[in-house]
Amino acid sequence: MNNTNDLYNLNVLKELSPEDIFEGGIGIEREGLRVNHNGELALTPHPQFFEPKLTNPYITTDFSESQIEIVTPTGASPEETYNMLSALTTAVHKNLREGELYWPQSVPGIVPDDDTIPIADYGEGEDAKKAMAYREGLAKRYGKKKQLISGIHFNFSFSDNTIKKLWKTHCPEMSFKDYKDGVYLKIVRNYLRYRWFVIYLMSASVGADDSFTSTCLSSLSRSDGHGASYWKYGVSLRNSDCGYKNINPLFPRYDSVAHFTSDIRAYIKGGLLSEAKELYTQIRMKPKDVGNLLDSLEQDGIQYVEMRTIDLNPFDPCGIAKNDIAFMRLLMVYLFVTPETPYENWQIEGLTNENSVSTRGLDPGLGLQRDGVSINFFSWAKQIIRDLQFINRELNLGCGEIIKEAANRIDYPDRTYAQRLMDLIANKGYINGHLELAESYHQDFISRGYPDDATIQKMLDQTFTGGHTL
Repeated sequence: MNNTNDLYNLNVLKELSPEDIFEGGIGIEREGLRVNHNGELALTPHPQFFEPKLTNPYITTDFSESQIEIVTPTGASPEETYNMLSALTTAVHKNLREGELYWPQSVPGIVPDDDTIPIADYGEGEDAKKAMAYREGLAKRYGKKKQLISGIHFNFSFSDNTIKKLWKTHCPEMSFKDYKDGVYLKIVRNYLRYRWFVIYLMSASVGADDSFTSTCLSSLSRSDGHGASYWKYGVSLRNSDCGYKNINPLFPRYDSVAHFTSDIRAYIKGGLLSEAKELYTQIRMKPKDVGNLLDSLEQDGIQYVEMRTIDLNPFDPCGIAKNDIAFMRLLMVYLFVTPETPYENWQIEGLTNENSVSTRGLDPGLGLQRDGVSINFFSWAKQIIRDLQFINRELNLGCGEIIKEAANRIDYPDRTYAQRLMDLIANKGYINGHLELAESYHQDFISRGYPDDATIQKMLDQTFTGGHTL
């Protein structure tokens, strides 16, 4: 097979218009917890308006009955996707029970003991029993409190028309499926190398209430004086060892779909995973049939990719800023064109950098590893910004303001969500600070005239073609 640095690079994309490059699909999945006005986990059932969970395409649950997950339809632009997310978030707020709020933080508020935390109830039927049994297994292996951690999943795809234009010009001797898989495999590999950059820019889980797991609390050095603790330098508890990490680090091969599926089957056979979706990698390759993941990847190829790195942004009512959605779309282009190096331990290094930035992202002396060599965090981050600016100019993408906003968070760390959240916790406390935000968002959403319940119901009744799976 051709070298990926030859097939997928900046010169290749120069043959396309900006409209071709950005033609594709964007989707957002937002998880969040229901809480009462004290910041305690709500133990009431999922809102009846959104039942049944198994067939509701846009608003369902995840691990817990107390957890609401919003899944947008696929949008053609960051603006369209954000507007759909806003409409669905409005629907959630309008159908919360009296006295309940939608918690705006990835890490839970005040949580009860594991025995009291309710696993999502999917009702009767074989599919429902399988969904609940899977979650019961997760509870035993990872603990229920950790499973309450919520976040944003960013789903992305180039249009098939765009990929076909590249394929016909540069590699017609390959099958279209193999060429398309190669596009997404390169993005996956580079994302795993550069995910630390996303963690720094978009993370905002810097503390936890003292009712959370003791192993996580032990790493938090500051007290808010109100029964919660937070980090001095860390930016993402969710992306640290306290978050979604497999018990044993797993490094499947990403050089081909066949190698990846073979490795995942071996992990399952060896008892390292219960099933394929238990691989808690920061990015997932999604097939046509998400319920039959491995077979469908092999037969149908990769349809889109799902980035799972992003924390809930407490400072945006929808959990992610529209500009951050636009930045993630631009980052996909960057990952497509950025050359790969032959360094063999790139997956281990990617995980090491992920942990370093999660726990020490605001440390002025932070160092990372690049191809086995130490490099200053800020030097590397600024180099990526310069690369993004160059790509933006060369391809005429019109993303200058989006890049400038990201650059400002690097040049001025006090503008990061993490530092802003630390300041909020220091001034108002972890629980009270987040409750003020949650109450403000709730009042704003329920006062909106659109969408009304009839519009929401029409939306929920539409045929869903997205990739959400239980």
